[in-house]
Amino acid sequence: MAINLKELSKKSIPLSAGHRACAGCGSIISIKLVLMAAEDPIVCTCATGCMEVVTTIFPFTAWKVPFIHNAFENAAATMSGIESAYVSLKRQGKISGNIKFIAFGGDGGTYDIGLQSLSGAMERGHDMLYVCYDNEAYMNTGIQRSGSTPRCAATSTSPVGRASQGKKQYPKDLTKIMLAHNIPYVAQASPHRWLDLMTKVRKALSIEGPKFINIISSCHRGWRVPVDNALDVCRVAVETCYWPLYEVENGVWKLNYTPKEKLPIVEWFKDQKRFAHLLKPENAALLSAIQAEVDRRWNELLQSCGGTKTS
Repeated sequence: MAINLKELSKKSIPLSAGHRACAGCGSIISIKLVLMAAEDPIVCTCATGCMEVVTTIFPFTAWKVPFIHNAFENAAATMSGIESAYVSLKRQGKISGNIKFIAFGGDGGTYDIGLQSLSGAMERGHDMLYVCYDNEAYMNTGIQRSGSTPRCAATSTSPVGRASQGKKQYPKDLTKIMLAHNIPYVAQASPHRWLDLMTKVRKALSIEGPKFINIISSCHRGWRVPVDNALDVCRVAVETCYWPLYEVENGVWKLNYTPKEKLPIVEWFKDQKRFAHLLKPENAALLSAIQAEVDRRWNELLQSCGGTKTS
C-alpha cells in the first residue's frame, strides 16, 4: 500500500499529454494522481463535466485505461453495472484477475445532479471507488453555483452587486453525507499533498466495498486565481481548515493533517477574486460569520477524531 517514489517515477502516466485542460487546472492534477496510485488494472467512468470535455473530445481521448463517458447524473450508476458484470463474469469463470473500478465526477455531477445514483451505488455496496474532483461550481458550463460553492463566492448565478453578496448558503458537507451510508472508507484530500492523496487512493482500492474520496481541485477560471497558483491555493484551503484532510475507515476517524498555525479564512479568500467583495470593510460581518462556520466544522471534526477544540 505504501507509495514508493522511485517505482512511481518509472510508471507511465495513464492520462496522456495533449488534453485540453486549462493551464493551472487542479482537477487534472488530481485525476492524474488518482490514476497513478492504482496498482491493479482499472476501469473508469466519468460524468459529463470539465474533465470529460477536456479529455475526450471525439475522436480523441487522453485516457490510457478503459473509459466510459456518462451523462451528468449517472457515473456511479454506470460503474455499478460494470462492477456487477465483472462479478458475474468472474463467477462464471469467463474472466480472471483483479480489476478495480473508479468513477469520477465534479461537484456538479456529484453533490447535485449525480447524488441519487451515487447514493444508490454506495447503499447497494458495489466494490468501487468514487472520486469527486471538487472545484466548487459548474465550471464547464459557465461557472454557476453548486451545492459545493462556498458562501459568498461570486458565480454567474450568484453574482455580487447591490442586491447580492454572492452565494447565500454554506456548502453541503458531502463527505459526511457519504459517511451516513456506512461505507467502509471515506476521505478528503488535496493535490498539494500528493503523497497523502495517493496513499488514500491506494488504501481505498485495497478495501472491498464502496469507497468515496473528495478532492479539492482549484479552477483558475472560476476561482479567479493565477494559473501558477493551482496547488498553493489548495494548500491555503487546508491551512485555514476550510478543507481538512481526514479519513474514516470502518467507522474510525483519523485526522491526517493539523496545521502548525491555523490560518484565518481571509488568507484563503484574499488571493481569489471570487471573494474580493468580502475584503471590503462593509462586509466584515459576513467574513466573521464564515470564519465562525469554518471553526465550528473544524472543532466538530476534531471531536470526531478524538482531538480538542481550537479557536
